[in-house]
Amino acid sequence: MEKKEPYASPEEYARRVVHYADVPEVELNPGSMSHIVATDNVMVSFLTQEPNAYFPPHRHEAEQVMIVLDGAQDEIVEGKLYPLKKGDMIILPSNIEHGGYIPEEGCKALDIFIPPRKDLLEKVRKLQEKG
Repeated sequence: MEKKEPYASPEEYARRVVHYADVPEVELNPGSMSHIVATDNVMVSFLTQEPNAYFPPHRHEAEQVMIVLDGAQDEIVEGKLYPLKKGDMIILPSNIEHGGYIPEEGCKALDIFIPPRKDLLEKVRKLQEKG
């Protein structure tokens, strides 16, 4: 197949493409680190949770979709446990109480927030100020 369109210039590429592993990690809670990429309207969190970590129940305005990429976790949603494994996705509406227990295998997940969470943007800002 012949390519019809030209490749983006290095400058164009740099404006649109982010290698998430190059984004500094932010600690969300003890045992939970994330590479956070955000635009004005959406936030993506590449989350790594250590074995036996605990993510305390909390609420936020943003809607959240969590996709488990590897490992597992028991997501706490309004006081009930939802066991999640690789390939599972959970949808968390705005202001619903949720958290999680991370088992021995740990968990890697992709969180999508709409709109971006202001508290996480603040953590990223503080990390950038230190760097």
